[in-house]
Parts: sequence; structure tokens; C-alpha cells
Amino acid sequence: MLLKTSPEIDIDSIKINFDESGLWVLNIAIAIIMFGVALGIKIDDFKRLFKKPKIVFVGVLSQFILLPAFTFLAILIIQPHPSFALGMMMIAACPGGNVSNFFSKMAGGNAALSVSLTAFATLICIVMTPLNLQFWGSLYEPTNEILKTVSLNPYDLFKLVSLILGIPLFFGMLIKHYHPEMAEKIEKVLKPLSMLVFIALIFIAFSQNLEVFVNHIHHVIFLVILHNIFAFILGFYTAKSFGLNKQDTKTISMETGIQNGGLGLLLIFGFFEGLGGMALLAAFWGIWDVFSGILLATYWGRKKSKILKEV
Repeated sequence: MLLKTSPEIDIDSIKINFDESGLWVLNIAIAIIMFGVALGIKIDDFKRLFKKPKIVFVGVLSQFILLPAFTFLAILIIQPHPSFALGMMMIAACPGGNVSNFFSKMAGGNAALSVSLTAFATLICIVMTPLNLQFWGSLYEPTNEILKTVSLNPYDLFKLVSLILGIPLFFGMLIKHYHPEMAEKIEKVLKPLSMLVFIALIFIAFSQNLEVFVNHIHHVIFLVILHNIFAFILGFYTAKSFGLNKQDTKTISMETGIQNGGLGLLLIFGFFEGLGGMALLAAFWGIWDVFSGILLATYWGRKKSKILKEV
């Protein structure tokens, strides 16, 4: 199945209205969200995580190995427009979105595991995100051609991801370790506030680009929805195949299905000059996976409540 676009439309000339100030706000929002997540993480969380190495292995396998690999296979079958394909690879290469912690809790998953996996994924994504994007992108000729035309400097990519995710994670955990009471007070205010700011930012960006979405969303809507559903299913059955319990299985599913679209957008604007097809796909992903996460978390949460009532 080949996804064709109208010959008169140059997908990559589509301009998402997102100026430099908007990018700075998005940078800051992602950093604050990561800082808020880190305020709830103890060093003991990592110790507990590594006492169960199977869970760490399954989380990393699902998110950083299987999702990019199966995304690549899907691209070979579907053969979307090259910049859409690279957008899919970018999303698959990103770590889990921080909102996955909230959805895991809502779904009756293992919230502590979710936070710990998000933190661990954030640490390794500093290396794995650029590595996956470069590796899988270079294996597919149409996306390799795009990579040749941009200056994808691995060091600059590493530096950006470190600044946005790594540093807030480090300082948040530092405050949690030395000033736990202060961290708890800040977290209570900061975490819900930062999530609201991030969601508001996505919808403001959507409203500013309403015409672009109305005119071009049909090019990416099915790619994003199918990719997202596939990611949830992949995470769920990967965890299940390793014999993880229901709580942990839900968590791995959420961590795999909720990818950090905000980070993807930042990288697209920072290194690909807002390439139309990539930006359109990542922007819609950022909106869609919040919606799909709420739906799945609500379904799983109600199902758990119903079972508890019957018991």
C-alpha cells in the first residue's frame, strides 16, 4: 500500500506556524515537566527497578528496540511520503512522554514503575534517540536522502536532549534526595500545572495552525493513529510475552504508546528546519496521543473498578 499525495501539493513546503519564541516556550515546558517528574523520583526507585532487571529489559526492548524496528518495517510496507516516514522514525526514536505517568496511574498500572521507567528512558534516550534516528533513517533510501541534506550533528542532538531532559532530571532528583519535604510541596503544585501548560501549548499551536491542519491533516491522520495503536499493542504484548503482571503490562504499554511528541517537534525544528511532512506528523502525534492515552487509561481504569466491585 503506497500512500500517495496530490502532485500539486509540496508536502515539505507546508509551514507550521511555530516561531522561535514558541520553541523556547516548548523547551521550557518540557524541561519543567521533566523537573516535576524528577521531584517524585528517589534513588531507591532505581535500586528497586534494578532488583527487577526483567522489567527494565522489557521496557527498553519495547520502547527503544522493537518500536523503531517495527516502525521501519511498517514504513517498508506502507511506503509513505519520505518526510512522513522520517517523522514516524523520529517519534519512534523519542523516549516515552512524561504524561504516560499520569495515564498509567489512571489506568490502574504501576505508577512507581512508570515514573522510574520514564526517568531511565530519559537517561538512555540521550544516546538512543540520535542513534535510532540515524540508524533506521539511513537504512531507507528516501529518508537517507533527507538525512544527507541536513546537518544532523549527533553531538548537538545529544546536547539538546541533555539540556531539556537530562539536567532537569538531575536537579529534580537532587532536591528530592536532600530536601524531600520541599520537593513534595513543589511537586504538588508543579506537576499538574506543568501538564496543563504543556497541553495548553499543544492546543494553542493547533489553533494557530488550524488552516494547515484542516487542509493537510488527511495526509497523516491514519499514519499517526495506526502507528499509535500499534505502539500500545506492541508494548502490551511484549510485556505479556515476558510474563509480567497486569499492572506492569499496562505500564509498559503506556510507556511504549505515549511518545514524547514535544521533544520530536523540537528536534524537527532544531535540525530539520521544520520540514513540513515531519512537523505535521509530529504535531498531530502530540495532540492525538494525549487523546488516545486518556481513552485507553479510562477504559482500563473502569475495567479495574468493575472487577474490584464484583470482588
